[in-house]
Amino acid sequence: MGAGTDDAGSEDAPVRDEPASWPVVSSEDLHRDGWVVALRADRVQRPGAPEEAPFRRVVLEHPGAAVILALDAEDRVFCLRQYRHATQMRFVELPAGLLDVDGESALEVAQRELVEEGALRAERWTHLVTTYPSPGISAEKAAIFLAEGLSAADRGEFVLRHEEADMEELWVPFEDLVDGVLAGRITDAPVVIAVLTLHARRTRGVSGGVGPRSGETS
Repeated sequence: MGAGTDDAGSEDAPVRDEPASWPVVSSEDLHRDGWVVALRADRVQRPGAPEEAPFRRVVLEHPGAAVILALDAEDRVFCLRQYRHATQMRFVELPAGLLDVDGESALEVAQRELVEEGALRAERWTHLVTTYPSPGISAEKAAIFLAEGLSAADRGEFVLRHEEADMEELWVPFEDLVDGVLAGRITDAPVVIAVLTLHARRTRGVSGGVGPRSGETS
């Protein structure tokens, strides 16, 4: 079998995701309050199938997030162990935060969250990858950054509250994180994606970022 072709018929075109938009016949808010996420129900019509009735899809509105893999000079990663109520689990996680401030880029959110959650700053930032964690229900995007050249920072007036007030800080050798992910001991999706992305880039000798999408200045 030969190489695949894209819609224009060119050979050897790289496989990629593509934008699409199906008609929404109606939309209903199921939950919306003062927080940054909301839940709505859309009735969607499949294009080219007018004989089919519109079908219902529930959508979680989410502003997106930035995730930071902060790596020190000894190849250790700054991690947090944090309780997550929905799963009744304490996960090994990376610093992260919502894109919930108008005008802030994903990189600016990442820089702010590293100070707030880790009391750290970084001299060098590389955009590793951006993913849709759960596209079946949400348009949330998670931009993942590598932060290097770390130094201590003052959190200023920021105060850790609720689950964050109970966070445990960990410095984990990068290869231990790779082993933990592959063994299934570490299961938080952003950690898995960040660690395996950096591992793959090192294995392939890739340097530099992958090119941030709109609003993700690196």
